[in-house]
Amino acid sequence: MNIDELLQTELLTLGDRTINLATAFAAVVILLASFVVSSVIRRALDRMRTRGSASSAAALYIVSQVARYVIVFVGLVVAGSTLGLDLSTLSLFAGAIGVGIGLGLQDIVRNFLSGLILMFDRSIEIGDFIEMDAGVAGSVSAIGARATTIVTNDNVDVLIPNAVLISGPLTNWTRNRVTRRVHVPFDVAYGADLEAVQAAAIEAAHAVAFTLPDDGQRRTQVWLIGFGDSALRFELLVWPDLEAVKRPGAINAAYNWAIYAALQRRGIEIPFPQRDLHLRSAFGLTGEAAIAALKNKQDAAVPLDTAPAIVKPLPRNDAEEDVKQ
Repeated sequence: MNIDELLQTELLTLGDRTINLATAFAAVVILLASFVVSSVIRRALDRMRTRGSASSAAALYIVSQVARYVIVFVGLVVAGSTLGLDLSTLSLFAGAIGVGIGLGLQDIVRNFLSGLILMFDRSIEIGDFIEMDAGVAGSVSAIGARATTIVTNDNVDVLIPNAVLISGPLTNWTRNRVTRRVHVPFDVAYGADLEAVQAAAIEAAHAVAFTLPDDGQRRTQVWLIGFGDSALRFELLVWPDLEAVKRPGAINAAYNWAIYAALQRRGIEIPFPQRDLHLRSAFGLTGEAAIAALKNKQDAAVPLDTAPAIVKPLPRNDAEEDVKQ
């Protein structure tokens, strides 16, 4: 048997169409070629995306994904035509797909369509830092046919079904490519000088490398937000740069570290829970007499060491270093 006879070997019959080895081989080559071409185009666009700006990168990502689907689809159609399949019968396949959806493919199709919506809607783009209501947060690294991949600050890849991103609420912290204001709560003891507290907190904010300089409405502020059982409650309102916004845990840790150091340098007391004790009776006495007797007992006790503690400089701010990375 020569090669021509081998290629004419009949494999199967579909209706009135006989498929031989040559036809099947040609269809396979067309399919493989479509996958190779889509892969080459996707890689070329990915290289362009890494060298471009954030906005152009998002557009190139959409083009890459759409080109991939279109080329593979065209390859399937051409391969089917090569096999002699009547393309008008695609309506039958559409009906079969409809049955499949009814039997359990709803999630797959919904995720695929949701992925297309995400890519064209551009409410979420590659590089955006998003946070789900469940607490999962990270930078978007890929939007696939089934799921979107985000990378957390602990370098963990999390796959989120596209339909979840479309239907559920989420926060896109970097949607407009601008910074956001961060609220950092802290407490000081009653009796503290408010101006000194304000100066210490602002000094702490400006000591952190990723704090943006004051500019119009975007300026560092200190608010007195409430009165606790044993402390005055403040909030430092500060504007970090865009890259720092993507690391919320490290941001708060860095500012807390800096605030503590600034308060310590200025001798401002950081309170701890305490209670007022009202003495009703002691040593068989009541009222003022009981208090006086207790005071005499205290004066007779060995005096405590009241020498001021030596304040040591704090070590480096690891959270600030983490944000810089």
